[in-house]
Amino acid sequence: MNTELLTAIALGIGLSASTGFRVFVPMLVASVAAHFGILPLTDSFHWLGSWAAMISFGTATVVEVAAYYIPFVDNLLDTVTTPLAIGAGTLLMTSVLPVDNELMKWITGFILGGGAAATIQGGSVISRLTSSKFTAGAGNPVVSTGENVAALGGSVLTLFIPLIIAAAFIVLAVFIIGKLFSWRKSKAGNG
Repeated sequence: MNTELLTAIALGIGLSASTGFRVFVPMLVASVAAHFGILPLTDSFHWLGSWAAMISFGTATVVEVAAYYIPFVDNLLDTVTTPLAIGAGTLLMTSVLPVDNELMKWITGFILGGGAAATIQGGSVISRLTSSKFTAGAGNPVVSTGENVAALGGSVLTLFIPLIIAAAFIVLAVFIIGKLFSWRKSKAGNG
């Protein structure tokens, strides 16, 4: 595997996984980075660095971040943002993959990018539900702040140290999948 492809996959994983914390924060970071030439995009995704995209993602980011600070609205948002995170993760992965075959690019984007976003989003949903259950929603703003920091930090750091951040997200994804399986197993044993 060549270095360009490996770096592109790492960039895609880092940005996609970050959408599992917040959908629009990584989209905004990618848009700004593409606008200033920091994020290399494939030809059909140059629109991501346009002023219109930056303004749209900026507005959506403000609304999303603010809405997650409203207890129980944040739980409702998780049902809406889960498919959006998968879509955003797929788009971000696909936008950086230097693959000529469009079908292969989108399939890879969906599997790697959408999968990374879905896994992180799954962990995020479980943490918010747990917080809601044990704190009656009072702890949810703390969870939301952590997710905001993770989305922004993960997205920005991915641009500069993609291999390290991708590896960290892969480790986090394995941990989340393990927790989800043990949680499901315990639910099946109690039911």
